[in-house]
Amino acid sequence: MPEARVAMRDIAATYSADLAFLSPGFISQELKVLAMDMDSTLINIECIDEIADFIGKKTAVSDITEATMRGEIKDFKESLRRRVALLAGVSADVLESVYRERLQPNPGATELLAGASQRGLYTLLVSGGFTFFTDRLKEQLGFEQAQANTLEIIDGKLTGKVLGDIVDGAAKAAYLHGACTIMNCNKANAIAIGDGSNDLPMMDGVGISIAYRAKPIVKEKADAAFDLVGLDAALLLF
Repeated sequence: MPEARVAMRDIAATYSADLAFLSPGFISQELKVLAMDMDSTLINIECIDEIADFIGKKTAVSDITEATMRGEIKDFKESLRRRVALLAGVSADVLESVYRERLQPNPGATELLAGASQRGLYTLLVSGGFTFFTDRLKEQLGFEQAQANTLEIIDGKLTGKVLGDIVDGAAKAAYLHGACTIMNCNKANAIAIGDGSNDLPMMDGVGISIAYRAKPIVKEKADAAFDLVGLDAALLLF
């Protein structure tokens, strides 16, 4: 039960330990897909918050981000539109500045991707963030697929709008399903890692779900909660 997991994790935390609860039928050798969120999971920041910081609007944007990740704002698409609208007029150069000056992979990210690839897993980076960052991280870390939202840029400035369909929780789950189709498997053969409520649809029903330094609502439902170890600890599970 979720309540028992929380209680046991609280006990483990007093001994500086993280816990993972694996189902009796779990077979690590049958994992074929690794799917990960980007902001605050793969990397150390929420990109949209840092973009907003360049124009003095970080607090306004991050308040919405936090409420959304905690599950207090249920409509992720509307949440993202509200936040992106606050970025209207920002120079596109700010995106490069955020990538170069503030973005860092979280501890163990490089090792996790290398280990997953070595084991033949299909690696998917799927984010409610932006393609500017996911495309670069795909090349940097070696993901086989990356999906995110595209910011509209006209005359070198953000318009405050997102192009196309927004990647929300349902879309993340759909992209994971597509990756499983490519690998001729189902969600039980996948591992999913996230930190916010919009990651829960993707994490539901997978072989191992990992909450990485996550919001309580995510930790309660995840098989593993990483608060102390790095992302590469996932390699110990598969």
